[in-house]
Amino acid sequence: MAINVSEINAALDAIEVSKGISKERVIEALKESMAKAYRKSLGGDDALVNVVFDLDAGIIEMYQIKNVVEDVTDDLLEISVEDANEEDKSKKYKVGDEFHIPANIDELRKAMVITIKNLMKQKFAEAEKEVLHEQFKDKINTLITGRVEQYDDRGASINIGRTSVYLPRKEMIKDERFAIGDTIKLYVNDVASGTKGAHIVVSRACEGFLKALMTESIHDIYDGTIVIKSVAREAGERSKVAVYSSDPNVDPAGACIGPNGSRIQKVVSQLGNGSSKEKIDIIAYKENPGLYIMEALKPAHVVGIKVDEDPEKKSALVVVKDDSLSLAIGRKGVNARLAVKLTGYNIDIKVESEAIEAGLEYQSFEELSAIEMEERARRIAEAQRAALVYQNKDEGVLPGLPEGYVAPQARNYEEETNDFDTALEEVAEEEEVSVKEEKAEVKEEKAPEVEVSEKKEEAPQTSVKTTTTIADLEKSLEDSSKNQKKSNYKRSKKKTDEEEEDKGDALSHVDGPRMSIYTEEELKEIEEEENEVEEDIDEDIDYDEYDQYYDED
Repeated sequence: MAINVSEINAALDAIEVSKGISKERVIEALKESMAKAYRKSLGGDDALVNVVFDLDAGIIEMYQIKNVVEDVTDDLLEISVEDANEEDKSKKYKVGDEFHIPANIDELRKAMVITIKNLMKQKFAEAEKEVLHEQFKDKINTLITGRVEQYDDRGASINIGRTSVYLPRKEMIKDERFAIGDTIKLYVNDVASGTKGAHIVVSRACEGFLKALMTESIHDIYDGTIVIKSVAREAGERSKVAVYSSDPNVDPAGACIGPNGSRIQKVVSQLGNGSSKEKIDIIAYKENPGLYIMEALKPAHVVGIKVDEDPEKKSALVVVKDDSLSLAIGRKGVNARLAVKLTGYNIDIKVESEAIEAGLEYQSFEELSAIEMEERARRIAEAQRAALVYQNKDEGVLPGLPEGYVAPQARNYEEETNDFDTALEEVAEEEEVSVKEEKAEVKEEKAPEVEVSEKKEEAPQTSVKTTTTIADLEKSLEDSSKNQKKSNYKRSKKKTDEEEEDKGDALSHVDGPRMSIYTEEELKEIEEEENEVEEDIDEDIDYDEYDQYYDED
């Protein structure tokens, strides 16, 4: 079939400009559509057909292919040698050749033409989707800005540059309204294909729109210091956003709210232009599901919670103050629904009085907080321990140490001996023997002193009345003071000897060699000095004669 090449080229150029589909892609789609329609008209999807579209020569050819065989088993795919030679006498066919049966395109049936048309629409839609996806693949899950072209109660058409997108009413924020020429922000959900071809799916009511707005408006989220873990939203009514920070010095909820709520108000101002503004609850994400659910139900005051640990059920019983039930449920149940959506748990709410009457057992906020603190401390300790144990596999150094540093290795000191150590051990053994002998002598010498001390404590006091002069009294008191000092010295010496005796007993139980801190000559000098002091102390002093001065007349 001959075609007008100029007309075909003009049509292909128009498609490329309007749809962004290349000529080669359009020709390939046309060939595939014609082949599929021709195959269907032959009565079998497995029929062998071929379509030739030669734009340079200006012709289109379409024919069926059959294999030449000796005995035919499938008329749709095979033809005998005799039939092939009879139908086409221009050449001699043999087994294994291909026999082409051309189709007259001018005589194609209407049903086949309609089929080709429908298939071409599908191919164009797929091609448009691929083109749009290629253009907007980097903008999926992000915000784009467009200008309102048309607006009615059903939705709005937004121009975003080379193309336009449609924003349906259900993807708008509650009662917001637009005027032609308004500049608005849209969230790109995906690129999809429909009855009218490929299109970009945009929204302002989804959770992604709020998440993208917060990322754009709050620097801590943008740079990754704070992570948005989950978002639950009912556009125009209320939203809950769970945020988390791995930095213990950062308060994620406070950083998102900002001073006097400045940061979150900047986000709220962009959520629709209706009469009522959407409320946003920023909560701190908790790994403990009980604490997480308590946070999600704010502003209600939760007394306690009981979480079902079964991962398939994922349910929780929450106990709130009697006056906090309405806050926990929220207007039209929005607070409870958002908490369920945010946490993924089915939540049953009961007031405290009913829980007490029913005898329900639950964990309080304080108990769960203590468990979380212990778990956090354990993870920190493990992390610190791992950091200390970790060593570079190649260099054997700890992180942060200078290059070339080699960690000290364990040493076995028991195997390292020398002559000096041997000499010290021999001296220690000799000193140990001398200490034991001295301890025995001290015990023998100190025994009588204990008896004297006991007798002195038991000695009765006699009362004697007499008169004397003041000078005699002062002299007697002076002598008594000197004698008292000597007695105190003796008691102090006795106490020191007892301590040395106890120390000697303790040393006798210590395993291993010991070495005295004095040499033998120094010990002899000390012993001689002690003997001289003992000789100067007069132990035969009768203190009873001084009692008369203290008795009443």
